[in-house]
This record gives sequence, structure tokens and C-alpha cells, in this order.
Amino acid sequence: MSPPDAHSLVASLRDRGLTIATAESLTGGLVCAALTDVPGASAVVRGGVVGYATDAKASVLGVDPDVLGRRGAVDPEVARQMAEGVCRVLASDVGVATTGVAGPDPQDGRPVGTVHLAVSMGGSTRVCSLLLHGDRAAIRRATVVAALDLVSQVLDDTAER
Repeated sequence: MSPPDAHSLVASLRDRGLTIATAESLTGGLVCAALTDVPGASAVVRGGVVGYATDAKASVLGVDPDVLGRRGAVDPEVARQMAEGVCRVLASDVGVATTGVAGPDPQDGRPVGTVHLAVSMGGSTRVCSLLLHGDRAAIRRATVVAALDLVSQVLDDTAER
């Protein structure tokens, strides 16, 4: 079942004539699945890239390999570049990215629950960093909700301008 805000998010994108694409690591496609669970999502969802492996983030999404080498895959700058990259790769108006550590073990020196999200739209990108708690499944579910919420916030903010 999709998170409750996925329906309103798809409707908002449709009403504004915008498309969305996802670039996912720790969520493994769950954000795109939440969006495509909504009837009529095909009008707005361009697709998703699961760049689970670090090298896929560089080769598919265009994340700078030097940034990945210096900072690791769990980093706010990586999330930013993933969101911007998926907009280019899938020709979407909005890109949302997730990267982080769902567990059970730390990664790149980052504790379990470290999550970085990014939403790119109209040449601007907003990044959000979280420290979530729970088991692997709970962290991944909370990341999906947080990612959809961040997209909604960006849409609301741009509507107010």
C-alpha cells in the first residue's frame, strides 16, 4: 500500500503538469513503487533508477566519482547529484533521491539510520539529512515517507513564489 501522501503528491504533479523520476539507493525502488501504486501515476512518473552500487551512482546517474571516493556513497552531496542526475537521465521536471544506511551494519563510517534525501526541480536542489531509528525495514519505510514529504514541500514552496 502506498503512503497516504503519495496520492496527493501525484495529483499535485498532474495538476501542475510536472513529471517526476526517482534515484534510489537504500530504498531500492520503494519510492517509485509508492508513486506508481497510485492510479493515474503514469501521467507523471517518468521512471526510476536504483543505483544501489556505488559505481552505478557514477556511471548511470553521473555522480562525480571523486566525490564518491572522498566522501562515500552516504553523503548529502551524493544525494544532490543523484537527484539532478535522474532529472537528466529520465528527462523529468522533478528528481528525488535517497541514499543512506538501512543496516544492519554501518557504512562508510556512517551509523545505521543515516539518510540523505534530495529533490531537484527547476535548477534548484534541496537536500535533507536525517538520522532514523528502527530496524532495516522501518528505516526504509520512513525514508520513503520522508522523501515524498520533501517533494511535497518543494512543490508547495515553488507554488508560493
